[in-house]
Amino acid sequence: MSDRFDEPHEGAHEIGAAEAIEAAFEGVSGAVSLGPSSGMPALGGELLLPTDHLDDHDDIASDTVRQGIMQAGPLAIAGVATNALNVVVTILIARALSTRDYGLLNQLTALFLIISMPGSAIIVAVVRRVTAWDGRGDGHRVRAWARRVHSEGTVGVIVFIGVIAALGGLIASGLNQPNALGVIAILSAAAIWVLLSFDRGLLQAHRSYRSLAVNLLVEGGARTVFMIGFAFTDLGASGLAVGIMLGELVTAIHARFAADAAWASRETDVAAPRSASIAVWLKSWMARMAPDPELRAPRAERRHLAIDLIVALCSLAMLAVLQNVDILIVGKDNPKLSGSYAAVSVASKAIVYGAVVLGSYLLPEAAIRWREGGHALRQLFVALLLLAIPATALLIAAVFFPDLLLSLVFSRRYLGAEQAFAPLGLAMVCLSVTVVLTMYLLAVGRRWIAGLLVLGAIAAAMAVNAAHGNTIATARNDLAVQLVLAIAVLVGFVKIHHRRLTS
Repeated sequence: MSDRFDEPHEGAHEIGAAEAIEAAFEGVSGAVSLGPSSGMPALGGELLLPTDHLDDHDDIASDTVRQGIMQAGPLAIAGVATNALNVVVTILIARALSTRDYGLLNQLTALFLIISMPGSAIIVAVVRRVTAWDGRGDGHRVRAWARRVHSEGTVGVIVFIGVIAALGGLIASGLNQPNALGVIAILSAAAIWVLLSFDRGLLQAHRSYRSLAVNLLVEGGARTVFMIGFAFTDLGASGLAVGIMLGELVTAIHARFAADAAWASRETDVAAPRSASIAVWLKSWMARMAPDPELRAPRAERRHLAIDLIVALCSLAMLAVLQNVDILIVGKDNPKLSGSYAAVSVASKAIVYGAVVLGSYLLPEAAIRWREGGHALRQLFVALLLLAIPATALLIAAVFFPDLLLSLVFSRRYLGAEQAFAPLGLAMVCLSVTVVLTMYLLAVGRRWIAGLLVLGAIAAAMAVNAAHGNTIATARNDLAVQLVLAIAVLVGFVKIHHRRLTS
């Protein structure tokens, strides 16, 4: 965003000693009383919506820690439940598959992560654009716009899948996969997830956190059912990839209906009666893709917003590198203990998924409040408070009984790198803080975070590589980089808020 959109409006929040004391007291009492996640087409240039002429009186819920916990709580619960399902699937698959098939599955999963990466950036772009649009009183147009963009995206996904089907054999041969089915299924799943991300961004922008939590549970449940079902077939890793694809398809359908229903409340016009004619329906669906000049921003502004999308993609890609670079290097330098280190890694890095889920709550809250001249510090406190619960449990397990946890979850044959559990667990807690702060900074249009994350990713790769596959040294080096990076991000975060609060 250009700087003019980041200037505080008249009546910006100012905080003094009395308000700081009140916020701290409210945070403690609230916690005590309530405590106990290319071939793809661009999804429409109209993600780049005009953001000027914002009203200063958006309908924002009570700005308290208690209210924040009530809003973010369902997401946190859904994140824990989905993580639990992922653990169940991981255990069952690790025990059911051969070593060869498990390696093939990890290769397919890496393909999914690479191709689906634009989806996370699209969520950021949708939230920033739609909250700005809704803030100026044009929320009644979002539903029609979303339907049109989704129609364009659906056509793009169909074309992408067709291309992958034609090239699947060639890709599978290059990856030494036994057949093209797994490659076609996993890349199709990634494309569907990108389209799913568009609707999740709409749910976040509408602040429909419970619907978003339900969608996360649908994804976890559908993946679990389909993957376990295909695990007992003769298809091996390819069958599991088909299970992932079917799970994402079910999740995307649910998200589309949920997002459409959420934004229907903003519309004031009476919908026209539906016709049972397929021809009429098809004509209406194609008409949605016609451009609407009223929804397009000026060229200069579209350029600024396109840069925001690129910055978000770069930032999220660097977070993925920071999360996974140690696994790649240990697998290369120390294949004998790569399986043991992978078990420690899976157990440690579940907390990062929780940070991403809580970022789904923080992203729209920060975007809306910052645009109005305020801040979302209490919402950030809520996210960190909810994140602290699983983080504490993780660190207790990693420090006091790593052998027992790894043996129960993965079996004793995965022991060997348990001494890396504590430093790696702490490193992932630091990365989780970085993830939460990054989502906040992307929401308020701070582009420098991408450059800082690039430096952090380079430093992490160099530090981990210097350990030469030693699992304990790898974890300790990773911890050092993650700690320094989290502190650097925090310092930058504090500086921009100091300017906001004292202006």
